Amino acid sequence: MSLQAHAQALVTSLSQAALVPGSAPLIPDDFKPTTELNVTFGEKAVNLGNLFRVSEVKSAPTVSFVKEEQSPECQLYTLLLVDPDAPTPDDPKFAYWRHWLVSGLTASQSINAESAKTLTEYLGPGPKDGSRPHRYLFLLFREPEGLALSKEDVGGEEFVQRRSFQAAEWVQKHGLVLVGVNWMLGAGDGWTENSLPLLLGVAFLYLLSMFVITSITVPPYTSMTTVPVS
Repeated sequence: MSLQAHAQALVTSLSQAALVPGSAPLIPDDFKPTTELNVTFGEKAVNLGNLFRVSEVKSAPTVSFVKEEQSPECQLYTLLLVDPDAPTPDDPKFAYWRHWLVSGLTASQSINAESAKTLTEYLGPGPKDGSRPHRYLFLLFREPEGLALSKEDVGGEEFVQRRSFQAAEWVQKHGLVLVGVNWMLGAGDGWTENSLPLLLGVAFLYLLSMFVITSITVPPYTSMTTVPVS
């Protein structure tokens, strides 16, 4: 596939998934990729929104990309993997959840957890079986000349330190330029398409029961009037 065809398919998929325009300017509305970002977990490739189960993404993927036109051979890049749907797509209060961050990448190398300069260790996506599938974004950025990032520039790697990562602000602060994107859906191993109607049904019954309870009114107490017998 040519870069032009890839760009058209990517932009269309991002729009259909409501990733562009987004709530934060992580992906500009007018974004056009200048390279194709390839991501594979084992033998399975990430392809603009295909579904992966938790068990398929426990280990870090292998990443590669094509050299940008007119860029020097020594040009370096940063790769970021985030979840905009944490903890659930219906309540993304912990977006963007930082799953992986590596820097100092070149187009000539195949990137994995061992070969990359790691700023945030890879932690595989783990949506619950009861959650709708999450969207996961792989974002490739061109680094400005002379940039030397360290773990201290990112933040800690504990669970609570990864959540609510201010990705757009961080990217802007370090002068990074977005050049490539790929994305996937992630779901629990036990999730099925039938899970959503079941969850919605349970939620509806709960809300209905609360409505019924709050709608029942008890008449005010009135004492009985004694009528004298004549």
